Amino acid sequence: MKVVDLENIDSTNSYAKSNIDTLEDKTLVFARRQNSGRGRLNRSWVDLGEGNLFLSFVLKPADKYRKILPNLTQYLSVCLCKVLETYGLKTQIKWPNDVLINGKKIAGILSETVMQGSILKGLVLGIGVNLNAQKYDVEQIPDRVVTALNIELNHNVDLDKFFNELTDEFFKGYDSFLENGFAQIKQDYIQRNCFIGKELNVQVFNSVEKGLAKSVNDNGELVLLNKDNKEIVLTIGDIL
Repeated sequence: MKVVDLENIDSTNSYAKSNIDTLEDKTLVFARRQNSGRGRLNRSWVDLGEGNLFLSFVLKPADKYRKILPNLTQYLSVCLCKVLETYGLKTQIKWPNDVLINGKKIAGILSETVMQGSILKGLVLGIGVNLNAQKYDVEQIPDRVVTALNIELNHNVDLDKFFNELTDEFFKGYDSFLENGFAQIKQDYIQRNCFIGKELNVQVFNSVEKGLAKSVNDNGELVLLNKDNKEIVLTIGDIL
């Protein structure tokens, strides 16, 4: 794999998409600072300064879109959990791919595909992880309860070491995930969940679906039971 190491960038995902033609498969776009990061549903990802992880994986697994590609965000969330757990922390996943520590969000994951007609030019899988931040700064982030790894550990975190740990974990199972899909990580994913068995409100674009979280199926979709005891299967959404 190749690494593009940038000092300061608006967004590693934007850089990767703009340069998708020249970047090789499994290239890592890494920035020391990022000032216009984005999350799901067009949310901004707040830059908490240097020492935090801003990373995009450039992936070109095939020339045609495959239905398992969106599940790579869930695969990456499991990989991140496994790395954080080596630091002695207990992790949770909120569907589809939010990683929490003590109920507080520590990372944002965003996947974007680049198509030319029916040809898949590449997939850009971005992640931002709060590794070193001031407690005051994370408390100022609106609408979300957020933490950083150094806050949970009470000491600073080595960014380069964490980068290597996460990318090694990702590529260790990446090729087999392309073959097996969500089924490969389903058990790891579900055992870390914080939502099954709870009554949920899930924003899906401009509407809200309500129901009891019954399960996550073999495609990584969330299955709700509504008030009429009918199943609602959600491919995309945001638990409110």
